Amino acid sequence: MEYTFTLKYQLTDQAGTSDVLVERLAEAGCDDALIGLGIPGRIALEFIREASSAQQAMESALEQIRSVLPDARLFEVSPDYVGLTDVADLIGVTRQNMRKLMLAHYLTFPAPIHEGIATIWHLADVLTWLESRGGYRVPENVQEAAAAALNLNLSNEILRHRSQPDTL
Repeated sequence: MEYTFTLKYQLTDQAGTSDVLVERLAEAGCDDALIGLGIPGRIALEFIREASSAQQAMESALEQIRSVLPDARLFEVSPDYVGLTDVADLIGVTRQNMRKLMLAHYLTFPAPIHEGIATIWHLADVLTWLESRGGYRVPENVQEAAAAALNLNLSNEILRHRSQPDTL
């Protein structure tokens, strides 16, 4: 199956120049990724990768990147953090329709992970909720990629907090 996902990293000074970095990543096997270097000190790799599972696709990409950028810090795996517009676009409804669903089913709609000017949910949670309601077709590869991204983001945060000294 084919999976689409993005890995975002914070780079170190040892990352090298853009052209060399892109070439090294392609040689390591990331030739199925669109590489973005628009923000200084950051890199985003959007993959369309065939694999037997989303988890396997992401893990192979993570290994390949680690071989080129061992000191880079992974800070986000997507698709995971989404707003209502993102979900609406994915399932083919309007943002207003998604908002009505959220408000009409406030007791069962997944709780956001951040609420404020921009409210954000885990995509896997919202897709699971939509599927349980019926009537919404969510491609299996998208649901699987969202669940794998959520797991990787949570694991990454746990590791990051464990490696920091106690601040209490």
